[in-house]
Amino acid sequence: MLGAVGLAVADRIQAAARQVMSRAGETPAALVVIGYGTQPSNDQLRAILGLSHPGAVRLVDRLVADGLVERRSGRDRRTLALHLTQKGHVAREELLSGRLAAIKTLVSPLTPSERDQLGALLSRILAGLPSSDLERCQLCRLCDDRVCTDCPIPADFKGD
Repeated sequence: MLGAVGLAVADRIQAAARQVMSRAGETPAALVVIGYGTQPSNDQLRAILGLSHPGAVRLVDRLVADGLVERRSGRDRRTLALHLTQKGHVAREELLSGRLAAIKTLVSPLTPSERDQLGALLSRILAGLPSSDLERCQLCRLCDDRVCTDCPIPADFKGD
């Protein structure tokens, strides 16, 4: 049952992302991750999204061409840091709002008490999953850090 619910959640999040963007795949996650404001490099984004180096470069090239992301000098001047443009921030907000709306419809049959219980159980499950910071970043690649303020698996998207 948990697997079926997991697929239902993933399908609804993916459908919500398709409504906001004309691109699928890891494009929505890339916008969310870049939007955390940690100025990731292509390589950091690649690792978090589980892409090959050429795949990450193509993804960032598309985001730049779409006017959603820009490249700036990185912290050490040897790398380029990724930043959302104003258009990218708007798209990210729409993605996160759509994701939240998709999830809310799934839990709407539950009472507030049941939602609290589910949240506590999911928190315990999540806390037992990841073992590395990269794994935590991968799990949280579509999270809205303004909503998830008590994360059971805080991830360091800075990659330091």
